[in-house]
Amino acid sequence: MAAFGDLSSRLVETFKNLRTKGRLSAADVDGTVREIRRALLDADVALEVVKGFTSQVRERALSDEVNRALNPAQQVVQIVNEELVSILGGEQRKLQFAKTPPTVIMLAGLQGSGKTTFAGKLAKRLQKDGHTPLLIAADLQRPNAVNQLQVVAERAGAAIYAPEPGNGVGDPIKVSKQGVEFARQKLHDVVIIDTAGRLGVDEELMKQASKIRRATDPDEVLFVIDSMIGQDAVNTAKAFQEGVDFTGVVLSKLDGDARGGAALSVASVTGRPIIFASNGEDLDALEEFHPDRMASRILDLGDVLTLIEQAQQAFDEEEAKKVADKLAKEAFTLDDFLEQMQQLKKMGSMKKMLGMLPGMGGQMKQQLENFDDSEIGRTEAIIRGMTPAERQNTKILNGSRRARIARGSGVTVTEVNQLVNRFEQAAKMMKKVARGENAGIPGMGAMPGVKPGASSKRAKKGKKGKFQTGRSGNPAKRATGAPGETPAQPTGSGFGLGAAGAPQPSETDMAEIQKLFGKN
Repeated sequence: MAAFGDLSSRLVETFKNLRTKGRLSAADVDGTVREIRRALLDADVALEVVKGFTSQVRERALSDEVNRALNPAQQVVQIVNEELVSILGGEQRKLQFAKTPPTVIMLAGLQGSGKTTFAGKLAKRLQKDGHTPLLIAADLQRPNAVNQLQVVAERAGAAIYAPEPGNGVGDPIKVSKQGVEFARQKLHDVVIIDTAGRLGVDEELMKQASKIRRATDPDEVLFVIDSMIGQDAVNTAKAFQEGVDFTGVVLSKLDGDARGGAALSVASVTGRPIIFASNGEDLDALEEFHPDRMASRILDLGDVLTLIEQAQQAFDEEEAKKVADKLAKEAFTLDDFLEQMQQLKKMGSMKKMLGMLPGMGGQMKQQLENFDDSEIGRTEAIIRGMTPAERQNTKILNGSRRARIARGSGVTVTEVNQLVNRFEQAAKMMKKVARGENAGIPGMGAMPGVKPGASSKRAKKGKKGKFQTGRSGNPAKRATGAPGETPAQPTGSGFGLGAAGAPQPSETDMAEIQKLFGKN
């Protein structure tokens, strides 16, 4: 979610200033709203959207409901979250399919917005859901557009109808109409029409798109917009709404470095729902758009549900059972470790997944920025450089063997040593999970790197040679956090809070996370 990185950081920082407030004055609210307004404008959110948003936040923040609250800061976070959900479209809207196939989906948007790539992503996603999509090459204007769609269709494993070479040759209206009929004859239940775009909105583009719509009578017209387009997003969206009257929006390039205000503007200004969010070049990098989850990401409250859904799609249940059996028998090897890493890679970027955890975007932004996804590739290379015997038993990895593995995989001996150490630690942790013990999994106690279950017997020695626990024997002092004492910590998630007063993940979320990590 790089497109919202700066906005998220600004909002989280703004809410931190409310942390010590027992009661919010009008001046506190005005100061907070002012900072929110600046953050939204800097993120290229349309001025009209910013005005309406901040007006609603201010009105609700000054209401009696907030003034009587035990934690006003948390209430303000909740208000901003609800208003973000509102301007992002409110409830999720899914694709609507025709009662009688084929369902016709027409794509519209400017040149370079990502229509062709999205066509391939949508085709691949529909195939996973049991559909038989057909791509129609109706962009006959842009150089090599037909060839590009053919390459994308091949990568997606989807059928394509491309009777014309393009590059200015052929009638896109005729091709679109014939393509729909071809799909009906060949029993394709979904048609995706990739139309032409322009570098800017013009009359010719709108006329052509409008004619294609009348000729094919699509069930969905999806407006694909580049999330990095900035303030032009609103004018472009309005022009396409008047010229083509789209039914839904697709946000592309959400993984870019731009400020991402288009997402917060288009749905609110046009009244049309955002249906998909595209966040990478890979054909699997496509998500259904959930306004509530996106709002949570922006406020650094995490998106645990999407993370769980991606894990369920990527991980093979049968393989997971095999791994669980091996763990129970303490036979977990580097081969199994490699298989688990490959399953993890199917979920996509680790940086993106970690960013979905509550508090990670704000509190650990720098660590996330420095996270190197290619580390997984190096780890695979090291393991593949080992013999079957070495993968089965790391105890036989002496100095000469490690030097050979390092040379073969193009890394240093130190990196080989680090991998072996990480594997042995991970194996121990996973064995504990298999036995139902606390292994430091988020939501289940200490995080990795912290000794789980450390007792006073293991506490550090103080200057006087006595063991120091950091906790008083007096329960009253522990509860109040008296000077020199460690206050009693609340139970619950191991996740940090993103914004002041931000809620912990729900019990349902935590139960799902524990299932994901194999804790029943």
